[in-house]
Amino acid sequence: MSIIVLGSINIDLVATAPRLPVAGETLLGQDFFKAPGGKGANQAVALARLGIPTHMIGRVGGDSFGEELVSSLQESGVRTENIFVDETVSSGVAIIAVDVKGENQIIVIPGANGHVNEEDIKRLSHLLPEATALLLQFEIPIPTVVLAAQAAQEAGVTVILDPAPANKDVPKELYPLVDIITPNEVEAGQLVGFPVDGEDSARKAATVLRQWGVKNAIVKLGAKGVVCATAEETFFVPAFPVCTVDTTAAGDAFNGGLAAALHEGLSLHQAAVWGAAAGAIAATKPGAQPSLPDKMTFDTFLTVTSDQ
Repeated sequence: MSIIVLGSINIDLVATAPRLPVAGETLLGQDFFKAPGGKGANQAVALARLGIPTHMIGRVGGDSFGEELVSSLQESGVRTENIFVDETVSSGVAIIAVDVKGENQIIVIPGANGHVNEEDIKRLSHLLPEATALLLQFEIPIPTVVLAAQAAQEAGVTVILDPAPANKDVPKELYPLVDIITPNEVEAGQLVGFPVDGEDSARKAATVLRQWGVKNAIVKLGAKGVVCATAEETFFVPAFPVCTVDTTAAGDAFNGGLAAALHEGLSLHQAAVWGAAAGAIAATKPGAQPSLPDKMTFDTFLTVTSDQ
């Protein structure tokens, strides 16, 4: 059995600076590097590095970035035979600014990701009989996300949705198709229409998302922890204290850890702990995919922190 990820595949162009610029300001930066990214690809790599058989479905452009991105996924152990090379467009690009506190600002140019459509759902469908979960995000067209969720639900496959970047115009028919939704504070606030800035408001937002049909709502509060709401209970999982370097892909690492735990048959509570651990490790290193932990690093981190 495997996990499928349908989503974006980007090249990340990352600039570091003492602080993030304000509108109209030019800052002198400190460093620049290029790394593979995209929320879909990040989540696929997060899973594969934790030893989970993982298929990536998506699109890259017919350019050097596309070749680089597919090769990088393969090097991490992700199955890539269902990635389509779209010769008509460029590969997706994310332009990222990171400050000394690890906070970031991101501009995403979708490129080939914006062309993911029904043809990609056909590639997805033949993998569903051997899948335990499908991971989705919003860096591809939302109508395609809805079609994928419908296909997965009909096949009895768990749908895990990371609603990022957040979109207040999410079609209401998507929510009942989702088994687990995992917004961060900002995304949760944009979805439900009120500010989410701590545990209390996260509990309220999670309740609203469940009222809309989502079976389980998980609101990620970064360094403050995670709020999870199910049909039976609402519970809080504290964050792992780490020295934050760059929060890029920490949310993707969370989803990878969460899905990996569920794939291994663990409870949702333990899965949230795995997600929090994977996200914490990712925040200690720069870049998106370069920051995602392998299984040995992850297992050691969990063992050491549980002994403290």
